[in-house]
Amino acid sequence: MGRLQHHHRSRSASSSSFARSSDTAATNADARSLAADATVDCPFGHVNGLTRSDLREAAYEVFFMSCRAAGGGRLNYFPAGESGGGDVSPTIGAGPRGGTGMSVVNSRVKRALGLKARRSSQPTTARVSSMNASSAPGSPGRAMWAMSQPSTPVSPGKGRRPMTSAEIMRQQMRVTEQNDARLRKTLMRTLIGQVGRKAETIVLPLELLRQVKLTDFADSGEHHQWQRRQLKLLEAGLIAHPSLPHDRLNAVVLRFREVMQAADARAIDTGKTSDAMQALCNAVHALAWRSAPGSKAAGGDACHWADGYPLNVLLYVSLLQAIFDLKEETVVLDEVDELLELMRRTWPTLGITKMLHNVCFAWVLFQQYVVTGQIEPDLAGAALAMLTEVAADAKQESRDPVYARVLSSILATIHDWSEKRMLGYHEWFGNGNCGAGGAMAMEGALSLALATTQIISDNAIFTSISTAETEHEDCSVGSFAGDRVDYYVRCSTRSAFTKILENGLGQGDSLIIDRHDDEDPGDILARLAGDTEHIALSERDAFGPVLRRWHPFPGAIAAVTLHGCFGVVLKQYLGKATVLSNELVHVLHAAGRLEKALVQMVVEDVADSDDGGKSVVREVVPYDVESIVFGFLRTWVEERLKICRECMLRAKETESWMPRSKNEPYAQSAVELMKLAKATVDEFFGIPVAVRDDLVQDLADGMEAIFLEYISFLTSCGSKQSYLPSLPPLTRCNQDSKIIRLWKKAATPCRAPVSSPRAHGHHQGQGGMASGGQNPRPSTSRGTQRLYVRLNTLHFILSHVHALDKSLSFFSRGRCSSSPSSAATARLLAPCSHFDRARAAAQSAVGHVAEVAAYRLIFLDSHHSFYDGLYVGGVADARIRPALRTLKQNLSLLLSVLVDRAQPVAVREVMKASFQAFLLVLVAGGGDRSFTTEDHGMVEEDFRSLKRAFCTRGEGVVTEEVVDGEAEAAESVVALMGQTAEQLVEELSIACELNGTASSAGQRMPLPETTWRWSRTDPDTILRVLCHRDDEVASHYLKRAFQLPKRR
Repeated sequence: MGRLQHHHRSRSASSSSFARSSDTAATNADARSLAADATVDCPFGHVNGLTRSDLREAAYEVFFMSCRAAGGGRLNYFPAGESGGGDVSPTIGAGPRGGTGMSVVNSRVKRALGLKARRSSQPTTARVSSMNASSAPGSPGRAMWAMSQPSTPVSPGKGRRPMTSAEIMRQQMRVTEQNDARLRKTLMRTLIGQVGRKAETIVLPLELLRQVKLTDFADSGEHHQWQRRQLKLLEAGLIAHPSLPHDRLNAVVLRFREVMQAADARAIDTGKTSDAMQALCNAVHALAWRSAPGSKAAGGDACHWADGYPLNVLLYVSLLQAIFDLKEETVVLDEVDELLELMRRTWPTLGITKMLHNVCFAWVLFQQYVVTGQIEPDLAGAALAMLTEVAADAKQESRDPVYARVLSSILATIHDWSEKRMLGYHEWFGNGNCGAGGAMAMEGALSLALATTQIISDNAIFTSISTAETEHEDCSVGSFAGDRVDYYVRCSTRSAFTKILENGLGQGDSLIIDRHDDEDPGDILARLAGDTEHIALSERDAFGPVLRRWHPFPGAIAAVTLHGCFGVVLKQYLGKATVLSNELVHVLHAAGRLEKALVQMVVEDVADSDDGGKSVVREVVPYDVESIVFGFLRTWVEERLKICRECMLRAKETESWMPRSKNEPYAQSAVELMKLAKATVDEFFGIPVAVRDDLVQDLADGMEAIFLEYISFLTSCGSKQSYLPSLPPLTRCNQDSKIIRLWKKAATPCRAPVSSPRAHGHHQGQGGMASGGQNPRPSTSRGTQRLYVRLNTLHFILSHVHALDKSLSFFSRGRCSSSPSSAATARLLAPCSHFDRARAAAQSAVGHVAEVAAYRLIFLDSHHSFYDGLYVGGVADARIRPALRTLKQNLSLLLSVLVDRAQPVAVREVMKASFQAFLLVLVAGGGDRSFTTEDHGMVEEDFRSLKRAFCTRGEGVVTEEVVDGEAEAAESVVALMGQTAEQLVEELSIACELNGTASSAGQRMPLPETTWRWSRTDPDTILRVLCHRDDEVASHYLKRAFQLPKRR
């Protein structure tokens, strides 16, 4: 082989040991290659009928032939005219000077690609024996000797001979010694007498078929298999993938296929006299020795049998893969310069150009980086260095279609592989997926993605390769790489978020709010918030340092993207939420914490940017958690107030004012309403939100409105006016004879009591007789007792309203205070001010209901023994004692029914009603009553007994001072009973003059106005006392002054 130089091998494995393990090594390499294809697809397609091993052996045969047929002269990667001595490519280097060796430690290729040297020792020139003078370095004779000698080591006693470049290549290509010897023999026979014949003029498979016989193989089966491989190679290069297109139905092609079909059944005879071989040679020559239409090249200058795409690229890539160490696959051999220089000799045969070599070399480096698990960043760097050369080549205007096709395929494959990982770098490079070198692997993928994308975008010819544009044009960082990184960050972050969302849901196409399993959606969303923050932290700590080389604030972009992604899910969740619940509050708190953390990351990441990251900050649409909580809390308050109002309205329809129990003498509806109110307040303050204080007053106002309406309903029990008797007309006493008086007195017990419209509906048989036994029953009716229940209910409401007010003030004031001691003081000193109107209304209602109950008790329930019975027919015969016995029983019942807080007001109102009834007996007793001055003592004594009943029977509920104060007006009227008629007339005249109602001389005196305020100074009161005075002077005065008629 021409100028094939001898060099040291880094590891000194003998040829014999390699031969024994070649089959195993080939099998393992093919398995690794298949694994690589599973990771990254081959961009060149495949050739039918040829396996990877077939292609590798064919590539070695072409390599061997090209080197064997080469002439003398110094070896260069490219002719000096091409390199121009200036612009040096990483794959261009000077060959060994003098042909004696080269310094592999200082490999120009590895240095240009950024690859580290494996060893520091200098290789020595291979020791050879039996070399004659014609085999000087650089001569064809030396090359022929090197390629024809069997690659066996010298004897142990003489030391181990270093491996030649041919042996290195054979070992790297995993070719057995038997196949290598067969190949050497064939080329020796072919080139005998043809020294200087160019390799590109040799159709190697045809020559092998001619020269190799059945005796060169162990058995006929191996020979047949080898023969079929050679025919398949010819078919692929001449018919399936020719460099010059032809009609596949022409006669030559059909003859070739006939030979192929015959060879499929059994091995063909390759002898010189064989018809099949003759037909094959004619067909191969007709197909191989063709020129392109319009070409001026002579038909005999070169043949075309292995330069069609993709066969030529697949064969050349098989050669380039030999530069990697078989044991350390991430390492490029130190002899790479020599091997690439030798591979260059296959270019004419395979139709490879410098530009095509560069792109194939870039692919081989990239493929090796991927198949070795991306653990060697130097391989990615070498691929990037070659892509730089490819980018420069791609800008040239003159590009042949094959190069454009290869370039497009390789760039598309590298671009798709790297961009796939960058669009999901959280999954590919996170969680220890790439071990300790995850950052370096990510940097390699990102660099490859940017490089290929840049080449694709710069060359419009690659229309079949699409690159996504930046999502947010307004967030452009002003550079191509920065915008692509921006796009990768957004896509990968969104993908990572989607993955944890789907993992949390258990299924990829469902929403949180549509789940039907037992897990709480709120817990899922809260956990999602925590996982989202974890993604942001990993982005900042693990990926940020890598991405920041190309983007000024990648962490901010990731945080903004995560903020938007979680916002979408949160919006969906909130769209299904109808009421505020602890689950919802938990979710909103988690969302608030996440937003705070993400915003903080954005602020920190954009702090050093030129514009302060304004474009990124503008993308953040706040969750506005406080407003959401406030809205839900307001809705919650409105719903609870609605429930309370419904309870109150239901009470209006169903309440019967029966006591709940003896121990709880309240209305059932009030108990339910206050329980509901208390539960509402407790739940309101149990909601862990910070915006609650703004709605405290709204809740209090709503509840107070309900309380006021209920109190108004409770107060709607009539008025005392409905129980007061109508005043009889003013008349003067009729002076009957003594006989008539005795008859009336005797007839009184037999007379039925006068019916009154006030007694309509009154429960019969409850009251005792006026002259009943010593222990009469209480005369309190059921209606009056229901009024007592109302009174108890009012006090029940008052107590609970006060407690609710304290709760509202306690919690709202306590949460606003910064100091615990000051908070406690504020709680103790804080006045209850939320339900002032409700308390005032309840207090007013207490007095009203107590007054109505008292007037009903006295004027309706006790009318028979009091107003209708007292002093009827004469004072002496109808004293107050029976009425007092009934009153005392009624007071005992009142005290037993009413709660302690209600008793003072109720007893006082009963006392006032009793005094009013007593006064009405005196001033408006009707025609059945008349008084004289002699009756004054008995009336005064009865009134004292009435006062004493409240002082003693009330058991201290009403003090004596209160009784005396309320009795003053009645006592003054009783005092009028002791005055003579003349004195009363004088009192009336004075009172009328004071009121401006005195009559002029000779005119009739007008009747004074009835004010119902009975007192000694009231003209109407004095006039009514005169009307009930059984006295001649009074009668004459009334007739003369007021023209009052006599009683009938």
